[in-house]
Amino acid sequence: MGSNYLREIEGKQAHDPLFIEKTNSNSNKSCSSQFKYVEGPVIVGAGPSGLAVAASLKVKDVPSVVLERSNCIASLWQLKTYDRLRVHLPKQFCELPFMRFPNDFPTYPTKEQFIQYLEDYANKFDIKPQFNETVAQAEYDCTLGLWRVKSVGLKGEMTEYVCRWLVAATGENAEPVMPKIEGIKEFGGSIKHTSLYKCGAEFRSKKVLVVGCGNSGMEVCLDLCNHDAKPSIVVRDSVHILPREMLGKSTFGLSMWLVKWLPMRLVDRLLLIVSWLILGDTSRFGLDRPSLGPLELKNLSGKTPVLDVGTLAKIKSGDIKVLPGIKRLKRHAVEFVDGKIENFEAIILATGYRSNVPSWLKEGQMFSKKDGLPRRAFPNGWKGECGLYAVGFTKRGILGASMDAKRIAEDIERYWKVEAKHNTTTFASSLLS
Repeated sequence: MGSNYLREIEGKQAHDPLFIEKTNSNSNKSCSSQFKYVEGPVIVGAGPSGLAVAASLKVKDVPSVVLERSNCIASLWQLKTYDRLRVHLPKQFCELPFMRFPNDFPTYPTKEQFIQYLEDYANKFDIKPQFNETVAQAEYDCTLGLWRVKSVGLKGEMTEYVCRWLVAATGENAEPVMPKIEGIKEFGGSIKHTSLYKCGAEFRSKKVLVVGCGNSGMEVCLDLCNHDAKPSIVVRDSVHILPREMLGKSTFGLSMWLVKWLPMRLVDRLLLIVSWLILGDTSRFGLDRPSLGPLELKNLSGKTPVLDVGTLAKIKSGDIKVLPGIKRLKRHAVEFVDGKIENFEAIILATGYRSNVPSWLKEGQMFSKKDGLPRRAFPNGWKGECGLYAVGFTKRGILGASMDAKRIAEDIERYWKVEAKHNTTTFASSLLS
């Protein structure tokens, strides 16, 4: 199959001056660049989403090439997460296709256990990503009817991959979000994103302001408390805080089961009633709930409720202080929107991550330039035009990524079989002629 495409490329290069100019536009770099034809899809990203697609293709005997900018799989988990992190959902909701977690793993595996699971997964399906290859540009070539994927290695060497299918698996957490805060250069103390936070030990006895009240922000606050720091947390918006478990079941698992039988709004009402009975009225502590229920809000906006692992108790006891939005930073101090000023020695930004797809994928139909997410909502955002696919952008965690990975593999397999049959027929005809 590959030799036919390579002959087509060589033919176009030999007879089409415009094509030559297009493919070799940078003559200075051409001498150090490599050209590779990939029979199956190129998958950009070796996180859980990319691994899920590669494995789903592998079981269907469809080869793939996985490109990864870092030096390891699941670089977000391995390099940019804090030490105490555990998966927020029970392990059965965090499994990749075709492989369960070991029975001796706890319900909520640790960071190290989850990474080990991913390493074992890659080994089981013989997934060997091309590490230290940063995709600089991917563009569909209408002349060839193929995708051209250009990557840059550690030493600046260029490699161009040409493929029939392209899977964007860089996900919704590719780059940390750094908010613009007035006076940030005046602060003078440590300011770091949670992607650089490892443990609260370095902040012992220090006053620390955590900006962001999602699961990461809440857990970092708890970690700071456990290391004798003095944390406060900025809560600008309303937030749903739910107990991680209720009625003897995981809150997430119970929700998924109830939604099968009851309307979403009714399930939300039940969740909020039980949460109130277990946690009390969170608004008393500056944690107002949104008007929409947790499931409905997640479904409409992708905003995930906080699953409490002990932070709320620290807020109730006064060990963690809840503060409003920031107006501006001053020298070792923060002025809030209510006019109050407090001194802090460090700030941790739990402000989340964003997609980086618009920076390297040159297309305007499937992905939004604004947020880098598929324009079509789940479950219809996995497939684009001309053999383009997306995985890891559902805002539904590993469960959503696994669902899309299976869909993508099934779709590519159909084209793969048709093309394989076509090439076999063409080859047989050439032998008979």
